[in-house]
Amino acid sequence: MTGKFILIFFLIFLLAVESNAQSVGLVLSGGGAKGMAHIGVIRVLEENNIPIDYIAGTSIGAIVGGLYAAGYTPDEMEELFKSDDFYFWSTGKIQEEYRYYFKQPEENPSWFELRITKRDDKVKLLPPTSLIPEEQMDFAFMELLATTNSACENDFDSLMIPFFCVATDVYNHEPVVLREGDMGEAVRASMTVPVYFKPIEINGTLLFDGGIVNNFPHDIMTDLYKPDIIIGHKVASDPKAAAPDDVMEQISNMVMRPTNFKIKPEEGILLETNFTNVNLLDFNKIETAIEAGRNTATVLIDSIKTRVHRRVPLEVVQQKREEFNAKKPQLFFQNIQVEGIEDTEQRRFIIQSIKHHFNVVSLSLLKKEYFKLVADENVKSIRPIARYNKETGYFDLHLKVEPEKKFKVNIGGNISTKPINQGFASIDYRAFNGRAYNINSNIYFGRFYSSFKLGGRIDFPWRVPFYIAGYSTLNRWDFFASSSELFFEDVRPPYIIQDEYNFRLEAGFPLGLHSKFYSGIAYSSSTDEYYQTNIFKKEDDPDQTTFNGLVTQAQIESNSLNYKQYATEGEFGYLSAKYITGKETNLPGTTSSNAFKTTKNHNFYILKAHTTKYFRFGRAFSLGTHAEAVFSNKLLMQNYRSTLLAAPGFYPTPHSKSLFIENFHSNNYLAGGLSTIINFNPSVHLRLEGYGFVPMKEELSNADLTAYQNTNTFENYYLQGMAALVYQTGIGPVSVALNYYEKENTNFYLTLNFGYVLFNKRGF
Repeated sequence: MTGKFILIFFLIFLLAVESNAQSVGLVLSGGGAKGMAHIGVIRVLEENNIPIDYIAGTSIGAIVGGLYAAGYTPDEMEELFKSDDFYFWSTGKIQEEYRYYFKQPEENPSWFELRITKRDDKVKLLPPTSLIPEEQMDFAFMELLATTNSACENDFDSLMIPFFCVATDVYNHEPVVLREGDMGEAVRASMTVPVYFKPIEINGTLLFDGGIVNNFPHDIMTDLYKPDIIIGHKVASDPKAAAPDDVMEQISNMVMRPTNFKIKPEEGILLETNFTNVNLLDFNKIETAIEAGRNTATVLIDSIKTRVHRRVPLEVVQQKREEFNAKKPQLFFQNIQVEGIEDTEQRRFIIQSIKHHFNVVSLSLLKKEYFKLVADENVKSIRPIARYNKETGYFDLHLKVEPEKKFKVNIGGNISTKPINQGFASIDYRAFNGRAYNINSNIYFGRFYSSFKLGGRIDFPWRVPFYIAGYSTLNRWDFFASSSELFFEDVRPPYIIQDEYNFRLEAGFPLGLHSKFYSGIAYSSSTDEYYQTNIFKKEDDPDQTTFNGLVTQAQIESNSLNYKQYATEGEFGYLSAKYITGKETNLPGTTSSNAFKTTKNHNFYILKAHTTKYFRFGRAFSLGTHAEAVFSNKLLMQNYRSTLLAAPGFYPTPHSKSLFIENFHSNNYLAGGLSTIINFNPSVHLRLEGYGFVPMKEELSNADLTAYQNTNTFENYYLQGMAALVYQTGIGPVSVALNYYEKENTNFYLTLNFGYVLFNKRGF
C-alpha cells in the first residue's frame, strides 16, 4: 500500500508541476509548396522533446498544422504529400481508376469553358472560376478529416492539440478565425488561393485564403491561448515589386495585405526558412523543402531549448496521439442528403447513383460513384461533407451540389507554325428532368479543316444507364493548303480536298468504369477532289469521286487516358465492326487516263482494333505501346488515288492527322509502335515515338493510274516517328515536335503547336 500511495502522490505532483509549466504555441505561415518545410520543423521539435500545446496556421500552414493536430505524425504527413493521391487532389486531375468514360462528350479541341447566365435581365458570360477543379480537393479533405471531426465533436480545442486556422472574408476583406465546425472545410478555406481555387462558403460567408489578410497569425494565437512561448516558422516570401509581365505577382501584390512576421523576444522565437529554388506550386520538391525546414530548426534548437525548459518525451506524444486516434470511427456512410437541387427526381437520381441497393456505403465505393457524378455535364460541382451520426454509428453524407448552367460556350482550336491553324467554338444547352438532355452545336474554321455539327444526346439514368444520340455534321479537309512548311517544304504537295456530310444515330451503355458499348446507323455523302498525279497545272481540272452510303456500326470503346493529346498514362482502345453499302461515282478530270463518268456499287465490312497503353516506371519514366489492325473485304475504287483516299489510314501522332500520305493507307493492315516518355515534372515531358505500318496486300498503281493489289502478303513496311517536347498548360498542350515519315519528297517536319489537332467524326 505504501508503494502505491507514493506512486499516486508522485503522479499528482507531476500533474501539478505540468499544469504550471510553460505552454508553447506553434504558428505556421502560408507559402505554398515551401510550407512542406513545416514538417521538418515539427519533426525536430518532437525529436528534442519540445512540447507543442497549441498550433495554428494559414494556408499551407493550416494544412500541416491541422493534420498534426488531427493525429498525423510527421512521417505520415511526408508520406501523404509524396503520394500520387496528393498530386491528384492538389492539381484537380482525376486518378485513372476514377475516370468515368461513359459520360464524357465526344472529343473536341476546347481550351476553356464559358457559362451563360441571366442576371438583372442581362445575359452574361461567366469565365472559369478557378484554374484547378475543386472536386478532388474537397473529397480529399473529407476523407482525411471526417473521422477527426467526430473524435473532437467539431471543437478544434478538443483535437489532439488545440488548433485554429485563418481564412479571409471575401466581401468584407477581413480575417475569419476558424476553430470549430467541419475541420476539412476550415482547412480548405484557409488554403483557397484566389484564381487557383474556387472560394468556399461556410455559414453563409464566402471565404478565400487566409494569407490575404493574415499570413502568420501569431497575434491571434496570443489573444486566444496566451501561450508562454510562441515558436513561429515563416516560409512566405516578402512582397516584392512585380515585373511588367508577371501577372500573378501583380495580382498577389494587389490582394495581399502586409503581414507582421515579427515576434517580440519576450514572446517567443521566429524560425525563418528562405528558398531560392522552391516556388509556390513546386510540390514535387517536398524532400528539398522538408530538409530545409529541418536544417532551420536544427540550427536554432539550442536557442529554443534555452527558452523552453519543459520537455515532453516523444513516447508521451505518441500515446496521446494513439488515444485520440482511437476515438475516430470507421468511415462508412448510410444516410445521404443532397443540397442545392430543387428537383426531387434529380435528388433521387444522385442518391441512387451512390447507394444503389446498399444500405451502407464504404469509402471506396463512395469515391468511385462520386467521380461518376463529377463527370456528369449537368453538375457543375459537388462538395461532400460527412457528419457522424451517433444513433446509427455511421456517417451521414451531405452533398452540396451546384447544378450546371443551362448554356455553356467552349473556345479552343490549334495555333501552329504550319498552316493547320484552326479556331473552334461550341455552344451547349443542358437540361435535367428525370433524364439528362444535351443539345450541342460546334464550328471549326481554318484553312486546313472546317466543320459544322449539330445534334444532341439523351441520357437515361436507369439501373443500367444508357443514352441515345443523333448528330448531323459537315466536314471539309484541304490537304493541299496544309502542305506548306515553315522550315521544310514539300516539292510537289498533293492537291486533295475532301468534303463530307454525315448524319448518324447511335445508342450505348457503360461497360464498367472506363468502357462503353454503342451501336448505330449513319448516312454519309463524301466527295473527294484530287489530281491523280502530283504534276499538274493551274488550268487542270481535278478528278472527283463521290460515295454515298449507309453504315451500320457496333463498337466497344475504352478510355482512361489523362490527356486527350500527348497522354502519359492510362489506356485507350476499341474494337469496331462496320458494314457499309453504297455507290461510288467517278467524274474524271484532265489528268485522268479515263474520259468517261463511271459508277460502281460497293458492299463491304471493316473490322478495326486499336490499343494504346502507358506503363509508368516511377515518376520520371513511362513507356507506351501502340497497336492497330484493320481487316476488310472492300474492293478497289475506280483509280489508285481514290482507292487510297477511301481506305483506312494510320495516324498515330497529332501532326500525321494533317497530312495525306499514301504509304500509310490500306484496306487491310497491321501497325504499331512504342513511345518513350521522360517526365521532367507533372506538366513537362519529352516523348520519342516510333511506328511501323505494314499493309497486308498493298494497293499499288498501274501505269494507267488504276489500282491493283500486291499478290505478296506483308511485302513492304513503312516507318514514321516523332520527337516532341510537350508542356501541358492546363488549357492545352504546347509542343515542339520533329516528325519523320517514310515517303517521297519531304521526310522531316518541324512544328511548334499550341492546342489540339482534333476533328468532328466522319460518317464512315
